Amino acid sequence: MPKIKDARNIGLNVKAPSEHCDDKFCPFHGTLSVRGQILTGMVSSTKMQNSIVVKREYSSFVPKYERYEKRTNKYAAHCPPCFKINVGDKVRIAECRPLSKTVSFVVVEKI
Repeated sequence: MPKIKDARNIGLNVKAPSEHCDDKFCPFHGTLSVRGQILTGMVSSTKMQNSIVVKREYSSFVPKYERYEKRTNKYAAHCPPCFKINVGDKVRIAECRPLSKTVSFVVVEKI
């Protein structure tokens, strides 16, 4: 019976997934390193293979009207198979090296 490799420490204060995967782009079970921004958002699409779209809402101050406006950004993020994620889940994503033309983030935690 082969020994299951433990999840490695990625340097963030996040809980490692309980399942194991063989994805080389998984920060816990592969070789992908994370650095830079750490964002939290809601999953808006899971239609891509091994990738998701995360929608992030934030407030921005408009000095002219002295009020706040709501803004949204969408980020494409790689989703390793060890995370079971559906539309509407809240996730934390971390910046990594570019994995494709649009994907430069990877899921590190399901909140």
